[in-house]
Amino acid sequence: MIEIYKTNENRILNKTGEMTKGSWVNIVAPTEAEIEYICTTLQLPINFMKDPLDDEERPRIEKEDDNVLIIVDFPYLTQDEANLPIFETIPIGMIFTKDCFITISLKETPILTNFKNNKIKGFFTNKKTRFALQLLFEISSYYLRYLKQINKMTNEAERELHQSMKNKELYTFLALEKSLVYFTTSLKSNRVVLDKILRFNYLKMYEEDKELLEDVIIENAQAIEMAEVYLSILSGMMDAFASIISNNVNNAMKFLTSVTIILTLPTMVASFYGMNVELPFEHSSFAFIFTLLIAITLAGTTAFIFWKKKYF
Repeated sequence: MIEIYKTNENRILNKTGEMTKGSWVNIVAPTEAEIEYICTTLQLPINFMKDPLDDEERPRIEKEDDNVLIIVDFPYLTQDEANLPIFETIPIGMIFTKDCFITISLKETPILTNFKNNKIKGFFTNKKTRFALQLLFEISSYYLRYLKQINKMTNEAERELHQSMKNKELYTFLALEKSLVYFTTSLKSNRVVLDKILRFNYLKMYEEDKELLEDVIIENAQAIEMAEVYLSILSGMMDAFASIISNNVNNAMKFLTSVTIILTLPTMVASFYGMNVELPFEHSSFAFIFTLLIAITLAGTTAFIFWKKKYF
């Protein structure tokens, strides 16, 4: 899918049908024919178009002739086979050509929807550097937004686990921990790209652009710090609940073993008095009562000892 937008003289964003100077080309999951068309029309290297479509591609910045490619990871929400929420990251490419600015990715993202709806203050398609920095800032902001959702979901799962130990909540913890690992890795890779933009002259920037880039770096650093803190907290909670579950299993086994021993004693006494040999009190009319008292005494004494030792 190829969409072309351009800001007119009245600073209103319009969707157009042709790539002209100052236009924004948004490409989502393109076909081979669309990739070839863009590369031929704008004279782009084929790897500039295909690299951002590889979901394993690492964030980086690359320059070839007058064209610049920036690849960063952006977050998105999905679900696994058990319908548990998972936050993952995939690459998005930003390509600077002589006339146009191109964004390309495998999936649509609400981040770009804000630009399409002209909700970003000071957004103009012809200001390519400013556009890229605004997009990077929105990506960092979405990381922070999703991190807050992860923290909220963690707290909800923790409350559920306090009430009852269920596999569903533990699987939720595992999914969230996996999401935080994705976020931490992608955010640190994005930081490397931002540092390169700041230190090297890949893009022509004015003073306002440099200030915006510094804001993006601060936002990204805050997201990294939050992700690491949440990951540390979640890992500690996972270890704590694993210990609690193991302890509960041990307590249950200890209780069942104690009950089994206590119930074994009356059975053992009854077995002795069921033997076909001479036994004390066997000719007494109170033989059954003696047997019952011995069984109750042994079981009661054992139960009292176990209770004092807090076996149950």
